[in-house]
Amino acid sequence: MTVNKRVHVAVGVIIHEQQILLAKRHGHLHQGGKWEFPGGKVEAGEDTATALNRELQEEVGLTVTQCVPFMQLSYDYPDKQVFLDIMTVTGFEGEATGVEGQQIAWVDIEALPQYQFPDANMPILEKILKELR
Repeated sequence: MTVNKRVHVAVGVIIHEQQILLAKRHGHLHQGGKWEFPGGKVEAGEDTATALNRELQEEVGLTVTQCVPFMQLSYDYPDKQVFLDIMTVTGFEGEATGVEGQQIAWVDIEALPQYQFPDANMPILEKILKELR
């Protein structure tokens, strides 16, 4: 049995006027077809905020101007292990768009439970609903 390296992922809970930005994963990706909080892999030598800013520019066309740590969690899928470093993004520049052709949506916090998320995102969703309502 091979042990997979845990993937460090910077995740943004992007808040604007009581709405949170979600992006839909492309069908061919791990956990494809589900909605997620945008972000991506932290590269060697990057801190979480730098990685998040780079990923959000690449994925949704936003430049982060203000973010704070929200939570961290590790999650083991059968085929992949992830360490999610989640930041709350309260300041940004630009207009959100699906730069990579993915669907995006600004969703009212109350409506978030209606969306299907990857299992690793469920603790994030629970904390948002508890703390940000």
